[in-house]
Amino acid sequence: MTYDYQTQGTCSQIIRFDLDDNRVRNIQFFGGCDGNLKAISALVDGWTVEEIESKLTGIHCGPRSTSCGDQLAQAVRAAANEEAKRQ
Repeated sequence: MTYDYQTQGTCSQIIRFDLDDNRVRNIQFFGGCDGNLKAISALVDGWTVEEIESKLTGIHCGPRSTSCGDQLAQAVRAAANEEAKRQ
């Protein structure tokens, strides 16, 4: 299923991705540092929710208490929780 996540505290505004059987694919960031976010998307494509969380949770961007990577970890966890409620 495709999810859109509204970010908070980052330059990117929305993260769109597919979650299929706990695997995250087709990640797109809207706004933010284009090259860096394309790189993150390519590197974690196909990872599980837990793998993304373990690597990206808690990363800060400058003085901010979050980052686009941290927001991605939050987004995939929220999507996984939503899917679990549906089952």
